[in-house]
Amino acid sequence: MPRVAAVDCGTNSIRLLVADVDAATGELETLDRRMEIVRLGQGVDRTGRLAPEALERTFAACRRYAQVIEEHGAKRLRFVATSASRDAENRDEFVRGVVEILGVEPEVISGDQEAQFSFTGATKELAGRQDVERPYAVVDIGGGSTEFVVGSEEVRAARSVDVGCVRLTERHGLSGRATPDQIEAMRADVTAALDEAARSVPLAEARTLVGLAGTVTTVAGIALGLDEYDSAAIHHSCVSAGQVREIVQRLLDSTHAERAAIPVMHPGRVDVIVAGALILQMIMERTGAGEVVVSEHDILDGIAIHTALDAR
Repeated sequence: MPRVAAVDCGTNSIRLLVADVDAATGELETLDRRMEIVRLGQGVDRTGRLAPEALERTFAACRRYAQVIEEHGAKRLRFVATSASRDAENRDEFVRGVVEILGVEPEVISGDQEAQFSFTGATKELAGRQDVERPYAVVDIGGGSTEFVVGSEEVRAARSVDVGCVRLTERHGLSGRATPDQIEAMRADVTAALDEAARSVPLAEARTLVGLAGTVTTVAGIALGLDEYDSAAIHHSCVSAGQVREIVQRLLDSTHAERAAIPVMHPGRVDVIVAGALILQMIMERTGAGEVVVSEHDILDGIAIHTALDAR
């Protein structure tokens, strides 16, 4: 079982997984899993560039991760960067910094590659369950983009679209309570993105909707009424369309301070959760899904599994 380290650097967060991986089955023994909100995509939608302060926050997290990777003795490291660094004019500066700190060049992957990793990470554990029907529609709501993947054992179709919780928040100036005009504008953006995704991904044919990433897990924590974030309780929980609708309305009506007071809310997600939850609700409305199966295993796990497979 090779010991690998996987880093997923997105628009909003950077995450690390160190694990022993059975390359034959894809089973993971997690040694360390952590996340930091660094907001790498700060201002990218407006300026087209990664901000200096965002780069420094990300590099500081990388230095901390380098220490963890060394402590666990991981022999292989794969660093995957997604939407924000894919879009930025100065992504070479980002690449140089990561190489200096971690010794590997970040793979600025395409949306289709991102979708493949997400699908692998999210569905490996579901394959043997009789209560979860296939095909799956795996939806990964990120900071800058959202990935849609439909498949059973393998990916059948995938599409990445440029709507995410950070991108929508910044584009429409969300801060406190959302105004009717802001809500209408966000809905228009998400509708256009769903139209784009539906042209290549048969979302309506899926029998199970699987939701990934911080927006979905936070919504699940709220639905479960948790007093604190509990990964074990959230993983593979099911949230109904009615619950999502109620939570979205609660978030739309709330102030920044009221959202910050929600027990499961990460401080770095307070200002972007409204947009993210609205994206989830509109996906469920479009697909007709009665519930979403929430997975804590996602692109990060997929990166680790593929890294172990490559090491064979």
